[in-house]
Amino acid sequence: MTTVRKAVCLFPLLAAIAMAQAPSGQAAAPPVSYSSLSQLNLLLSQVEQTSQTVQGDLSRLRIERWKADSRTKRQTETNVESLQRNLQGALPEIIARLRNSPEDLTETFKIYRNLDALYDVFGAVVESAGAFGSSDEFQSLSNDLTLLERSRHEFADRMETLAGAKEVELTRLRTQLRTVQAVAPPPPPPKKIIVDDNEPPKKAPKKKTPPKQTTTQSGTTPAKAQPPQ
Repeated sequence: MTTVRKAVCLFPLLAAIAMAQAPSGQAAAPPVSYSSLSQLNLLLSQVEQTSQTVQGDLSRLRIERWKADSRTKRQTETNVESLQRNLQGALPEIIARLRNSPEDLTETFKIYRNLDALYDVFGAVVESAGAFGSSDEFQSLSNDLTLLERSRHEFADRMETLAGAKEVELTRLRTQLRTVQAVAPPPPPPKKIIVDDNEPPKKAPKKKTPPKQTTTQSGTTPAKAQPPQ
């Protein structure tokens, strides 16, 4: 299995490790080693230089002069426009994000995937230039394709290296977590509330009824007797 295929097969692992090691609001991200940062800066500088060279060589193509049918010319022009949009827009954005997060596995895979897409489309342009373009056009584009292929392989190797380092770090963190859990005191048992369904319901207190007043035959209450003078 080639290095490129290995890196692609490793991407599910890369994503899982990246999610497990994503920094929280309280934990700081681990420091980036000097060698890793230097390697990344060198790779990104090479990609940027290759991008400038490819854009210059694409702008000098004279596809209208090629001895090809109109369909081939239109397809090649469409591919050239697509390449230029990517090199001027998408690729610089990915490079900027990766510089801010040098060991981010997701961003590293994004630049690899972008270089892989550029390589496929650019390869079709080089093939058409070899069949219908001038020898100078074909030679310059072939050199550019070699540079793209080298950058693609180098980022695949970097993904594989980062994945191994992150897996070691994740194993260490899991070991630390198990150690902390082993020495930590067990949590107190939850309080139990017992409800007796058989307890008879409490009787409601009886209400006192007011005394009844006696009435005379005329229906009036007799006046109280006055004490003697």
